[in-house]
Parts: sequence; structure tokens; C-alpha cells
Amino acid sequence: MTLRFRDDGTFRVLQMADIQDKPEVDRDTIRLIREAIRAAKPDLVVLTGDQIRGYDPAYIDTFLRRRGEQPGARVRLVTEIEAKLQGVRRRIAERHNLHVPPTADIVTIDDLMDETRAKVRRTFAEFLGPVVEAGVPFAATYGNHDFQCGILADEQDDIYREFPGCLNPAADGADGDGNGTTDATGRGGGTPLALEPGTFALPVEASDGSGRIAMSVMMVNSGDYADKDTPAERDAQYPLYATNPRRLDLADSDGYGTPSPEAIAWLGDVQRALGERNGDGRPVPAIAFQHIPPQEFYDVLREVPAWTPNAVEGSRTFAGRCYVLDETKCRPGSRLGEAIGCADENVGEVDAMREAGGYFALFCGHDHKNAFVGHEDGIDLGYAPTCGFECYGPKSRLRGIRLFEFHEDAPAAYETRMLTWGELVGRYSGNELRVWFEDHCVTGAVSLRDQLRRPATFATVVALAGALGYALSAPVRRVLRRSRR
Repeated sequence: MTLRFRDDGTFRVLQMADIQDKPEVDRDTIRLIREAIRAAKPDLVVLTGDQIRGYDPAYIDTFLRRRGEQPGARVRLVTEIEAKLQGVRRRIAERHNLHVPPTADIVTIDDLMDETRAKVRRTFAEFLGPVVEAGVPFAATYGNHDFQCGILADEQDDIYREFPGCLNPAADGADGDGNGTTDATGRGGGTPLALEPGTFALPVEASDGSGRIAMSVMMVNSGDYADKDTPAERDAQYPLYATNPRRLDLADSDGYGTPSPEAIAWLGDVQRALGERNGDGRPVPAIAFQHIPPQEFYDVLREVPAWTPNAVEGSRTFAGRCYVLDETKCRPGSRLGEAIGCADENVGEVDAMREAGGYFALFCGHDHKNAFVGHEDGIDLGYAPTCGFECYGPKSRLRGIRLFEFHEDAPAAYETRMLTWGELVGRYSGNELRVWFEDHCVTGAVSLRDQLRRPATFATVVALAGALGYALSAPVRRVLRRSRR
């Protein structure tokens, strides 16, 4: 399928981030996707990771805390509790020398994996429904939760390609030379335009039909979790992982993952390949999409005192410091709702983009409450917030899908804005109580302090504390009144 600028010289892309749902995708999420497509009439939809809520009780039997583990062997306590509340019953796969209770529902691991594949396929069918109905091409990369359902990126790629309009290239690559390969981790050898599942180029041709590549959309697999521990160290850390709600994903790791070294090198290789295809050897204008942001996203923020209203505390490498948006670097309408959840290590991805040339923007998901667009040293760095209603995020009216409009004569001078639930549908969602909880959820001291920096939340807490203090002081006031008589 060939992507091409329209006759009027425009090309529209919708970025959907962090759908992060179970097999029965929330109806509000589906409605938001349908309304955004209807309003934008896009030429391409990009899914930037965490489409799957891999830790959902639906996947409890095949859940992977980390790659390479036995599916379903180590499930976090929160998922176990959620499963009990939902009436989800765990089943036991037959294993050698495993003591199985007489009442257990015995299935094989192959059976469980087949069921999970079917659930993943059903999830895709639900959120891709409006995309397929509209006949819009789409492409997907992966986040840190997708694989946790037990199905890795290479298999998910195969499932995506079952749906009409999928542009994810097969293992033999986008240019059909048959040399692409993938391994059990989902990484692979690839071709000039397609390196591995989640890392590939989507050239957009000029409107005149000449075949010249006027722009490229780059999808980058940003990895999931860093892993420098030995198996024994991970085993020792598991109890903390299972029970600490602040570290549900990171207690057994060295933070979030990064693009592979091969992907970093590919950023330059693919530009050379596109330049050769155009015949001039020059890099083409390109925008990259991935899930986890690199550390450079902090460069468009400004460090402020801890008491600054609406400031957020940084995480991990940036912990102990508070930030707000730098208005001199960020576009109007930008929002910072939480810390930037980048990797502890800077692998030089943004530097590689600058060195390769052509790259004018990098957009991510991952941090569900962020929706800013900043500019630093020649490259825009931006977010789309979650468009899902089954995960944490901002208020219903602020959840949305990011629209881009590119112009053939100057792709870097693109326009972008959020298509939000509040604009497309209404102020409130179908389950506003859950969304309110997800917006105000406190999982530790950091998130509590972030909440108290929100003026409306702080005012509410002060008012409630005052009312409680007044109520508790009633007996004292009665005693004082009696003593005056």
C-alpha cells in the first residue's frame, strides 16, 4: 500500500497512544476513536504502544513480568486481587513434577497461549474496528505492557497484519528483499526500511505521482524494561515487585527500556536508504513515533521550587526535582500532568536523529497525562495522552488522539492539535467515577505531593480538613459553652 500526499499537498496522521485495555475494549475508547477518525479524515493512523493491558486479569494465566520467564509464573499481587474481584479463576498448566490439587482446572501451556492469542486478536478487532471501517491504513509499534500478556511483538505483528490496512512489514522487510529476520525477543536483522517488529519506515510519496519520497513516518520500538540483573537478583527482588504498588513495573528492573543499538544505527541507515531511493542521497523530512520518551524530553521543562503550583516531580534519574513546562520552548496548549517516564540511560537516540538529518520531530505516549509539544535543538519533542478509558490518565474531557497535518512543500512546518473527548463527545464519560479515581490516584509520596500541587485539589483538601477539624471540635465547643453558664 502506497502512502501519498493528497492533491492539495496535505497528509494527515492520527496518533493513538496507550489504549491499554483488556479484550473487551471500553465503549468510550471505541467511541473516541470513531469520532476522531470522522472529524480528522486521516490518511494514516499510528498506534504508539501499550495497546494491550498486559497485566489485566484476562491474561493472568500467561502474564510475563519479564521476557524469558514462564508464562503465568509470577503475577503481581494487584492483578491477583483484581482477578478475585472480577471472579477470574486462575488455571494451572500441566508441568512435570507439579503438584496439582484434585479440583484444579488442568490445561496445557499451549492451550493457554492459544486462548491468549485469541484474546489479543479480539482486543485488536475492537479498537481497530473504526479504523478498518473507515478504510484508513494503520501501523503499530510497542510499549512496555504489550508483551506482558504473554504474546511477544513478532506474534502481535502477525495478528495486526490479519486486519485490512495494516502497514507493519512482514519479517522479510518492507522492500521485499527477503533478508529480514526476527528472533524470540522480537528483535531482528531487518532490511533498509524495516529493522524489527515495531521499527520500520513508512515513506510518503509526493502528490504528483513521481514516486519521489516527500516525507517519511518512522516507527521505533523503544523497548520495555532495562535488565542488568542476574536471574538470582531478579528472584530476590520479586516480593517487592509483587506487593509494592509504587513499583508495579520497575521493582525488578533498572528502569524502562530503550531502543536497541541496532535501532539507533538504523535511524541513520534508513535515511541513507531513502536518499538513495530518491536519487539525491539526501535525508528526507521525517517524524518518528515510539512509546517511551528519551531523557531529552526533560530539556523542554523548567526546574522550579517544590511549592510551585502544578509542578511535577521527576522520576528515577530526575527524582527529587520539580518541573513545569518551559513556555519559551513549548507550544500553546501544552500540558504536563506527570513526570517523564524515561529510561535511566541515555542511549543517544535523539543525537542519532540530529546526526542523520531530516528528523524534525519525535512523538511518544507512555505518560498518560502529558500532552505537550516542545522544541529543543532543531527537533520537536511531543506527547499524545492516553486515548483509553480503562487506565489512569487525565480527566475524561482531556483524553484524546493527536492529529497532525503535514504539508508537502514543508513537512517540518506541520500543524498538530489534540482531538479530545471533551471536544468530540462531551464533558463526561460513561464511568466518570472511575476516571476521577484514575486522575487522582495516589500510589506513593511523590504522587501525593504532585496532587497537592494542583490548586483545585489542594483547596479541596484544605476545605475538607477544615470541615473535619470543625466537626471534631464540636465536643470542645459544647464544654466551653457549658462552662460559661
